[in-house]
Amino acid sequence: MRKHLLIIGFVWPEPKSSAAGSRMMQLIKAFQLEEYQIIFASPCAKSDNAFNLESIGVKQVSIKLNDSSFDDFIKNINPNIVLFDRFMMEEQFGWRVVEQCPDTLRILDTEDLHSLRKSRHQAFKDNVAFDESYLFNDIAKREIASIYRCDLSLIISEAEMEILKNQFKVDESLLLYLPFMLKPIAEEEIKMLPKFEERNHFVTIGNFLHKPNYNAVLYLKETIWPLIRKQLPKAELNIYGAYASQKVNQLHNKSQGFLIKGYAEDANEVLQKSKVCLAPIRFGAGLKGKLVDAMQNGTPCVTTTIGAEGMYGSLEPNGCIEDDPKVFVDNAVSLFQNEDLWRSKQQNGFQIINKRFNQENLELRFLKAVEQSIKNLKENRFKNFTGQMIQHQSMQSTKYMSKWIEEKNKS
Repeated sequence: MRKHLLIIGFVWPEPKSSAAGSRMMQLIKAFQLEEYQIIFASPCAKSDNAFNLESIGVKQVSIKLNDSSFDDFIKNINPNIVLFDRFMMEEQFGWRVVEQCPDTLRILDTEDLHSLRKSRHQAFKDNVAFDESYLFNDIAKREIASIYRCDLSLIISEAEMEILKNQFKVDESLLLYLPFMLKPIAEEEIKMLPKFEERNHFVTIGNFLHKPNYNAVLYLKETIWPLIRKQLPKAELNIYGAYASQKVNQLHNKSQGFLIKGYAEDANEVLQKSKVCLAPIRFGAGLKGKLVDAMQNGTPCVTTTIGAEGMYGSLEPNGCIEDDPKVFVDNAVSLFQNEDLWRSKQQNGFQIINKRFNQENLELRFLKAVEQSIKNLKENRFKNFTGQMIQHQSMQSTKYMSKWIEEKNKS
């Protein structure tokens, strides 16, 4: 009997534009190992950067928000699994899945904890230290409710696993730590990478629609880069990323060596030509795709504690972690000039990819967890009383009855 998976995406995957797009492609590949027939559905319009999923045997379907046509659509498919790629999609379509296909396993891929990213951004804007008063926000209430409504939620960072378990008291049985699933880097591939003396300049890369990335470029422009140029007057910083707006492009300044390059058709080529990657991320969540890309291409990084969160575990980083701008700059210049230091950090990056993000090991772990969730679906749902409570219609019935009475009384 064929197994069917429906993925409901907030956007169509763009693996060349964002880490989220790469993550989705990794999940699709894992399910294809188990020969799932996959349909990817989204209410979002496609951009020119969207990956053609049909080319890898995945059917693409456009769906509508707030439209009962979805009910017939999913009932006809009757999938074994529905995967929501952000909690907003579970909010919109989850209840319809429950009504039409109650025995379907529901998986939430959080991408990153949106509530954590939003709350850190707010604390940053308020110029105060982040604490729990920011974490327990309205987005968190929605996101945690979505986790409870699903049978399994995929969490990309160990740090976010700890926050969910310790701050929000979410039962660990509902969560699966699943970082990026990456192909190990072989010695032959390492030997083929450009050497220290064959590389030049600094680089940063990231989707400009993502607020932490845009803020990091501003921080580079206003604070970090002027200090680097004082020590390295001829250095250049090449800035790549999809969806560069006018406010991004106007930061371009050739005389300062601050060069907005825009969309990178081949991020690997860009990173392999570069000597050091700069990622001064001051708020955000999840794992940073730019750091992973840099490690895969042998490019040491200088980043912040937020940028490094969940990335290295107990292993040595592929560069330096620093929040103080002056020390950040000194580390960047040292990496740029010191070949022995550069090569040591580069080797760290290869070890991190091979040990922490090993594709085969993580795929097996993921697929085993999915299989167990399907096998124990009824028992797990019985134990998840909070999820049952949130799903119960009475949680909203008084609200909507009151609204109905109010409207009726107006007539």
